Amino acid sequence: MEKLYDVIIIGGGPAGLTAALYAGRAKMKTLLFEGEAFGGQIALTTEVENYPGGALNITGPGLVARMAEQAEHFGVELKKENVTDVDFSSKDKKVTTSKGEYFAKSVIVATGANPRKLGVPGEDVLTGKGVSYCATCDGAFFEELPIYVIGGGDTAVEEAVFLAKFGRKVYIVHRRDELRAARSIQDKALNTPNIEVIWDSVVEEISGDGLVERLVLKNVKTGERTEILADEDDGTFGVFVLVGYIPANELLKDKIALDEQGYVPAGEDMKTNVPGVFVAGDLRAKKLRQVVTATSDGALAAIAAEAYVEHEY
Repeated sequence: MEKLYDVIIIGGGPAGLTAALYAGRAKMKTLLFEGEAFGGQIALTTEVENYPGGALNITGPGLVARMAEQAEHFGVELKKENVTDVDFSSKDKKVTTSKGEYFAKSVIVATGANPRKLGVPGEDVLTGKGVSYCATCDGAFFEELPIYVIGGGDTAVEEAVFLAKFGRKVYIVHRRDELRAARSIQDKALNTPNIEVIWDSVVEEISGDGLVERLVLKNVKTGERTEILADEDDGTFGVFVLVGYIPANELLKDKIALDEQGYVPAGEDMKTNVPGVFVAGDLRAKKLRQVVTATSDGALAAIAAEAYVEHEY
């Protein structure tokens, strides 16, 4: 058999890197795989203002680089390899990547979740430049600016109420003629003075020179198109796409239990239904998906994995 690790961590976002840090400090032989850029969603964030103790004006990539450096300092191996398959059926877990097979006594899965995108022109280019997928992360950047929230479910409507604390005016853009959010959430939004709903409408295009400056909406019933331009004094406005997340669970189907939405159900011990396999970060079924909750999950998962290797393996 190839070298046997104490723990293999799949995913190099804040949850995975924190798990790696804690595992490394516990003298576990630790290997972390990341197929793309380290950092996950936070790597797309230009400024991180709500991470406790973070340096002023630190960027997402900057924060992640420090996390990776800390993990390596404690002996963690970081590999840029795509994990293509996992086998949790034996005592020694097998993780297959694009470059080979690796074995571990325990595995922490921290592959995250990706925001569901609109798929319209300009969305990707202006992500982090006016287009956001997280109200808690970015709401404060739009103080006294107009904000457009795309979506009509619980999350979108709840976040619209939150964003109303910052934005001069918040518009909920919904493709139907009634919201899908729970009635209590709807009532709160509809009774917030600076929230207005734009019914029966979808986004067709987002554009701007470096920042969001233009939004094109289409009425799905009449076909009428409406062009929204940033005020000259404002220069920009916010577009929050809140139409759900897609859990990155492709490796796990038929390997561990998933809930109806495709997330991994686990309590504070981060245990999945397979002994020796743990979950951390946005892939876990939970209410709040933030860097701080991801790092918390990562720490707990590493401690749980250490206990498993020490006492149950």
